[in-house]
Amino acid sequence: MKKFAVFSGFLGSGKTTAMMALTRYLNEHGSGAAMISNDLGEGVTLADHRLAELSGCRASQITDECICFCHDVLTELLKTRFDEGCELVISDIPGFGVGALEHVYHGLSREYPDFCELAPFTVVIEPRTAALLREGKSDDLASIWTAQLLEADLIVLSKCDLLDGDARAELLAWLGERFPQAQVLPLSALGGDGLDALASALLQGRASLRHPDIDYDDERLQDAMGSLSEYYLQYHAAVCCYDFDGNAYLADMAGEIQAAIRAAGCEIPHLKLLAWEPEGDFGKVDLIGAERPPEIGHCFRGPCTELAVVVNASAACPAELLDKLATEAVRAVSDKYQLELLLFKRECFGMGD
Repeated sequence: MKKFAVFSGFLGSGKTTAMMALTRYLNEHGSGAAMISNDLGEGVTLADHRLAELSGCRASQITDECICFCHDVLTELLKTRFDEGCELVISDIPGFGVGALEHVYHGLSREYPDFCELAPFTVVIEPRTAALLREGKSDDLASIWTAQLLEADLIVLSKCDLLDGDARAELLAWLGERFPQAQVLPLSALGGDGLDALASALLQGRASLRHPDIDYDDERLQDAMGSLSEYYLQYHAAVCCYDFDGNAYLADMAGEIQAAIRAAGCEIPHLKLLAWEPEGDFGKVDLIGAERPPEIGHCFRGPCTELAVVVNASAACPAELLDKLATEAVRAVSDKYQLELLLFKRECFGMGD
C-alpha cells in the first residue's frame, strides 16, 4: 500500500533538508517519492517549496491552511502523487507541529481508514536543541520541544555531521532513554549518511497511532505556542551593477534581522532567506536562534543580475513588532546594496491569533 509520512519538529531542525534528501534518495533507488510543503501563508509560494523545486525534487505545496484541518485537499494531492507512482509522500507541518499526531494521523485514520498506510510519525531534532534538553533547559521552547518528541514514533537526530562520534552517541543514547516509545536514528542529510536507514524505517514501519500522555491544554504549553509569530515577505530585487554579491546580501540581511530581534529582547528560533535568479541559480541562509551565527545553506555560483527573494521568519515576538523589525531590516540592507524592490507579498501574524 502507498505510504504517507509527516515530518514534525521545531523550526530550523532540518526538516526540509531531510525531506529533500530522502525524496531524492528514494527516487534514485527506485522507490518513487515526493514531498509536500505546508504553511499558513495566504496564497504564497513557500520558501521550502521553491527550494525543493530548485533542488530538483518532486514537490507540491499546500498553503492557506494546515494539513491538520484540510484532509480533503491533502488526500486529493496524495492520490495524484500515488497515481504517478510514488510509494511514499512526506509532508511537513506548519509552525511547531504539536498536535499533528492527533489531527493528521488520527484524523486520516478515522476519515479515510483505507486510503493509504501511515508511516511512523517522525520528529526531526537538531543537535543543539537536543543538547539543551539533555542539559535540563526548562522554558517555553523546551516545553514545545518535549511535546513534539513525545508524539514521535521515529526521532531523527539531524545534522550529525556537526558532531564527533562520542557526542553523537551520547545524544542518541539520551534521546532513546528519554523517549523510549520512539526509534532514534542519526542523519546527515547533506552528506547522505543515514538516509538508507531512514528510508527503510519509513517504508517498512507503520505508525503506532498512540495517544501520548500530553496535556495539550496545559497553560504553559498554550502560552509557549501563542508567543510565536510568523513573518513572510516575497519580493523582486533589481540589481544596479554586474558584480552584485547575492551571498553577501543574504548574509548581511540575516545579521541585520538577528541584531534587531536581539536588541528587542526577543528570540528567533528560525529565519530562512532564499533568493534565486531567473536561470535557476540560488542562495540560501538560515538563522537558528538570536545568539547563533547564520548558516550558509547554499551559495550563488557567481554575481547576480536580478533576484526573487523570500524571507520567512518565526520568532517569539509580538506580530506587530516582528513585522516592523524584519521589514525595516530588509529595506535597510537593500538600500545599502542599492537595490530596487518590488514587493509581491507581505504578511505577519501571531500563531495564537
